[in-house]
Amino acid sequence: MWHRRELDEILKVYGRFVAQGEWKDYAIDGLKDCAVFSIFRRASEMPMYTVVKTPGDAQKQGQYKVVSMTGQILKRGQDLKQVLRVFDKKRFSVVD
Repeated sequence: MWHRRELDEILKVYGRFVAQGEWKDYAIDGLKDCAVFSIFRRASEMPMYTVVKTPGDAQKQGQYKVVSMTGQILKRGQDLKQVLRVFDKKRFSVVD
């Protein structure tokens, strides 16, 4: 369910964090009612963040959202670029 343009935007952000050594792996899932891009610090862990596209929510809160590991919705909206800006904030850097 992801379109090439959407994946390009997500992979730009993902690549930036990989270059910084903060993110190590990802997974893409196409479910019945949504598409999910999961971001991992290590492949064997649960995803740190998921970027979810739910077309059924397009007329409600927006079809895109970023969800944290705890299930908290960090940002939601109609414009994927705008939603991905949640990662521009310093508080999302990982500390070991």
